[in-house]
Amino acid sequence: MQRITFFMFLIMIFPLSYSQEMNEMWGEQISGLNVQDAGRGQLFRDGNYAMFIHWGLYSQIANEWKGKTYYGIGEWIMNKNMANIPVKEYMEVAKDFNPVKFDAEGIVQLAKDAGMKYIIITSKHHDGFSMYHSKVNMFNIVDATPFARDPMKELAQACKNAGLGFGFYYSHNQDWTNPEGTIMPEESVDDPASFESYFKYKCLPQVEEITTQYGRIELVWFDTPGRISREKVQQLVDIVRKNQPQAYISGRVGHGLGDYTTLGDMEVPVRNHDGIWETVDVTNDSWGYAWYDQNWKNPKEILMRLISTVARGGTYMLNIGPKPDGSIPEQAAYSLRKSGEWIHRYPQVVYGTDASPWQHALPWGDITVKDKKLFLSVYEWPASGKIYLPGLQTDIVSVEILAGKKRSKLKFSKEQGWTILELPCIPPEELVSVVELTLKDKAKVETTQAIDPYMPLILPADFAETKNCRKNKKQWMEKFGEWKHVMQIDQWKEGSAAIWEINFKEAGDYMVELTYSGKGKLVWTIESETGTKIQNQQNSSAIYHTFPFGWLNIGKSGKQKITVTLQEGDRNAVSLMSLKLKKVN
Repeated sequence: MQRITFFMFLIMIFPLSYSQEMNEMWGEQISGLNVQDAGRGQLFRDGNYAMFIHWGLYSQIANEWKGKTYYGIGEWIMNKNMANIPVKEYMEVAKDFNPVKFDAEGIVQLAKDAGMKYIIITSKHHDGFSMYHSKVNMFNIVDATPFARDPMKELAQACKNAGLGFGFYYSHNQDWTNPEGTIMPEESVDDPASFESYFKYKCLPQVEEITTQYGRIELVWFDTPGRISREKVQQLVDIVRKNQPQAYISGRVGHGLGDYTTLGDMEVPVRNHDGIWETVDVTNDSWGYAWYDQNWKNPKEILMRLISTVARGGTYMLNIGPKPDGSIPEQAAYSLRKSGEWIHRYPQVVYGTDASPWQHALPWGDITVKDKKLFLSVYEWPASGKIYLPGLQTDIVSVEILAGKKRSKLKFSKEQGWTILELPCIPPEELVSVVELTLKDKAKVETTQAIDPYMPLILPADFAETKNCRKNKKQWMEKFGEWKHVMQIDQWKEGSAAIWEINFKEAGDYMVELTYSGKGKLVWTIESETGTKIQNQQNSSAIYHTFPFGWLNIGKSGKQKITVTLQEGDRNAVSLMSLKLKKVN
């Protein structure tokens, strides 16, 4: 109760006027509040945060078909890997689809409250059902349902009125209910004649429709190109370029013809990623609405994933899945608004910023950059009362901790290549606190992973050097369509090793843990550059699990390498994901 009272007090004494001024200033700077004047791709590159909406006939089914629940992404419910619904039966569902609670202005207001700068919505997903009034196919929300309205027109107009960008998702290679379309993704071009008919008489005309009938489009988000030919992709690109020359085109259009790259679904990278790119994520586990899915991301998790995506150099697009009646799940709306309140207080952390010069997160949080300013987003408030910032080589002008409009100076010192910031006892923000460093010049940084005396350091395989083994990206689904992504080290042999270089603030004993999957009992050796080592046997698991290995003595401060080798066990089954160190105090 005391904590809640404290934050209510902060809100009362630090009004929102400052954040509103910052938002308006940012809006003028990148034309984000005047979409019609924004340059090509400007909302994508500088806005850094968008709303994705997966909504269609599958939302009516909500992952339950003939009394059975199917667990996974809702928009694939028709697919043979889920309910395997016959085309005729699936099309009959349209007769019951009547989303009377759809509120375009309410959705746009939610996006604005969340701090998002544009909205992308499914015009046609793989099921072939059009969520707008298509003139080339009657299987659409106006002609085939009792709703009989075009929600895309309403949403496009609401976005225009509110100053948000608007765009469409369109599945170009898959269309499971079209007689001439792709039935399943792996059969993309098995019948070139029938696919040619689908492409010519439905796909091309529909892309023409969505790029000519809904005003200015900021982005066309194509998906799952499969084996579609480069020639056909170029035709789609040409239509968008002709009708919406200012619009971006997603990389998933295929053949490298898009304007940017989309990483794997739900993937936030652990190190900086080059080029123009985005991460697409979900507010729970499913894209389309699933009745059972209550695994909502809380406001802090949304902020952490957003900030860390921007800190790696990308744009973050977060999905909501409206219910069958068109309303937005209350839990998703709550988390979006709560995290949005924070963004409106600290717009400078998210909008128009650059990637972290450290190129990875730090144990307490992450960093975004604007010119000579560093914005330290503190996810975990250090119990030591200090932030240990490694490797900053540029001189500091000032350090301030922000609390809405209020700014307080912080003391700082330099010690053997580390900058040490003195924090107050209580964080000024409940979710994520912000420390602003103003530098004399643009930041120059030593990017080596570093461990301070008080916070644990997790070192993913991404940052390891490998010897006689393989560093390999692994993806898997825990439910159908719920993707997980890690870098792993596998193909172990006798003499194989994984080597991490680490900057130690202090010498001393460090508790060591390994996270891996495997089979049976395994013996690992973890050795420091100065020759101290620990060796122990632990069990393994078919899924990734973290195992403790003991205390490793680090005899000196500064940079040194830690080497991990597998001494005994089934090397063919081992996948090492990360090394964790924490100083023993």
